[in-house]
Amino acid sequence: MFKKLSKILCCMLIPILLITVVAYFKIQNIPTTIFVREGECVKSSSLVRVCEKIDNIKTISNVSKDKKASINFLGVFPVKSVSIQSVSNDIVLYPGGQPVGVKLSTKGVLVVALSDIKTENGKVPSPAAVAGIQIGDNIVKINNNYIENAEQTQSQINSGKEKELKITIERKGKQFDKIVKPVKSSDDKNYKIGLWIRDSTAGVGTLTFYDDKNKMFAALGHPITDIDTGTILNINSGEIVSSSIISVKKGLKGNPGELKGIFVNEDTVLGNIKKNTECGVFGKSNTKLINKYNKPMKVALRNEIKEGPAKILTTINGEEPKYYDIQIEKLLSQDTPGPKSMVIKVTDSVLLEKTGGIVQGMSGSPIIQDNKIIGAVTHVLINRPDVGYGIYIEWMLKDANILTK
Repeated sequence: MFKKLSKILCCMLIPILLITVVAYFKIQNIPTTIFVREGECVKSSSLVRVCEKIDNIKTISNVSKDKKASINFLGVFPVKSVSIQSVSNDIVLYPGGQPVGVKLSTKGVLVVALSDIKTENGKVPSPAAVAGIQIGDNIVKINNNYIENAEQTQSQINSGKEKELKITIERKGKQFDKIVKPVKSSDDKNYKIGLWIRDSTAGVGTLTFYDDKNKMFAALGHPITDIDTGTILNINSGEIVSSSIISVKKGLKGNPGELKGIFVNEDTVLGNIKKNTECGVFGKSNTKLINKYNKPMKVALRNEIKEGPAKILTTINGEEPKYYDIQIEKLLSQDTPGPKSMVIKVTDSVLLEKTGGIVQGMSGSPIIQDNKIIGAVTHVLINRPDVGYGIYIEWMLKDANILTK
């Protein structure tokens, strides 16, 4: 009798436990900051709509005067606190879609590899590695002298000969001092510390939007990372210039396509890049970044976006953006900002014929739905070139500092 009762209880409790665990983790995916329209920030119904967008889990949200909300599972158990921020109804942006050349200079120099050094006494381990310098670190100072480029770095190291150097590195936003003793290379007779460095990068991407009110721009929808280390580039400065698409490498299964572009009027800087974040590059424009094919548009917050038809504004030839049809297949939950907010599929026959779908260089192309900017293209799936990811526009607006009042 006891065994039978235990089985019945297990059959009842296990489903309840599973539902509770799933519900808990789903609620944890609710973002720590939720943006709502003006006039809605103190209404709990606004937050409930956001929660229901993530899953059909019953939640009760009590919004306090300081615009903080407590999310309770089944109206009883508090599981998360979120910040509610009011968004102006007057945000109007010019969608981009035109290609731009992007140039970035790193903060100091970026360590991309470490290597042993060949000396007259044989190979010795990298002095930099021995001292604790890692791939992905930025060297910002040597003996308290600020570093700006690779040439200056080598000069500072070589001039010290065998004397110990105090090298200041920056790693994940924090600075550390490392003591490194150079050794003389038998190859070129220069003093070295056993590392490979990079101080700049350049490429072609797509402008996402231009805010004529604040003269701000955004592009790419994802961070610029170092090709060797995969780390987000810690930048000192950057700029965008005009670009033109001259050819297209069509995307195939297992072989991503690419828009190939050239810089145009390279000496004319369209804008200065101030930030390189998880959500793209952002900066101040020097001119109106308006093309003749776009008109000012409002933006849609994530709870206003729907799965279904939409369009992207992008350029696959020259400098003229055009609209192409896509389908928003899934809206994803995101607790923190990131470039993978929604799954999109290219349905436009013209775009599929010419590019195969989403290709490199298309990142940043604005996504339009119901005549509102809802996001930007960011990635392509390697084995499905017609399918990729987009980012919610609110993440990009947040990093551009133009989202809230």
